[in-house]
Amino acid sequence: MHDLTGKVAFISGAGSVGEGWGNGKATAVLLARQGATVYGTDITLAAAEETRRLIAAEGGTAHAAAVDMTKAAEVEAAVADCLARFGRIDILVNNVGGSAPGDPVSMSEEVWDAQLDLNLKTAFLCCKHVIPVMERQGGGAIVNLSSIAGVRILPDRPHVAYTTTKLGILGFSRSIAVTYAKKAIRCNTVIPGLMHTPLVETRLAKQVAGGDAAALIASRNAQVPTGKMGDAWDVAQAVLFLVSDEARYVTAAEIAVDGGLSAAGR
Repeated sequence: MHDLTGKVAFISGAGSVGEGWGNGKATAVLLARQGATVYGTDITLAAAEETRRLIAAEGGTAHAAAVDMTKAAEVEAAVADCLARFGRIDILVNNVGGSAPGDPVSMSEEVWDAQLDLNLKTAFLCCKHVIPVMERQGGGAIVNLSSIAGVRILPDRPHVAYTTTKLGILGFSRSIAVTYAKKAIRCNTVIPGLMHTPLVETRLAKQVAGGDAAALIASRNAQVPTGKMGDAWDVAQAVLFLVSDEARYVTAAEIAVDGGLSAAGR
């Protein structure tokens, strides 16, 4: 099941912001375990290199590259480097993103623009340069990462740019899926809910919990119908299914990996 032998996966945001497993890191390792060759990028080379090292230690093949995915020239160069090293790109996972709090009044124009670049432009640039490769090969699979923040609004914690961009990813994915369906290029979206990744301790606890990570974790767990957050491996398993041949008839789909949170409302 989900055999990716012979396939090459280009994964952006393949590192992690701290110790443990971020979505991109877990996805890269899981796809490699299923036989894929991984080209992983991250804004920080050390983070991407750690993922490469883990894959190599398990007998897999991977390359790590430091790439600012908001820069067109760097994305184009990374795609070209992946082709030079591995000859093809069968799988694209757009995982780069981040949230900045604020409503339209409090958020600066600079933060708004940066959020659009980080959460939407990165996916656009990757698709711009990878889709022609997939067309020449006769097909491929793309997975874009959205967020529950794009479909569930909390009035007491606005993230207007993050919400806008993550909802935008849904439309972006649908457009690509329909446009390239006859060319055997599938495009789907994974929508993570409240996940326990290193981001919780390294960033969110400082932003919204006064540094009290334990209180934040308890609060997030309590919001989920299952009683606990998911983790990066839950996201990675959804990505694996969507890029596998078992999902050959699945395109323009949106899989919520959220323990039922989006269905339960607030």
